Amino acid sequence: MFVHIMASAPAQQPTLTVEQARVVLSEVIQAFSVPENAARMEEARESACNDMGKMLQLVLPVATQIQQEVIKAYGFNNEGEGVLKFARLVKMYETQDPEIAAMSIKLKSLLLPPLSTPPIGGAITAS
Repeated sequence: MFVHIMASAPAQQPTLTVEQARVVLSEVIQAFSVPENAARMEEARESACNDMGKMLQLVLPVATQIQQEVIKAYGFNNEGEGVLKFARLVKMYETQDPEIAAMSIKLKSLLLPPLSTPPIGGAITAS
């Protein structure tokens, strides 16, 4: 007797056109400016104190949740995997569409802390 289980089938990755990707990316960026989300991100950043390890622990999960809320409406799964698939799709379209490339840079600036320069005299010298 053969029983086919649908749940074991791999989920299909949604495919978006360039135009759809622009819309979704725009909505994701807008989601970060929603007061509740902006407050969550700010709180996570303050808790991380520009420590990259803490940024990964505290800021990245909040940013992932904000993105998931938007992209799930477009067929991406509501787990970290969906955000990764969306990021790959955006990366693919960056080279084809200057508007997507610009929005991608804006999104990255929302996610990553500004790089700080080392203090004067803090340079590492080769011996």
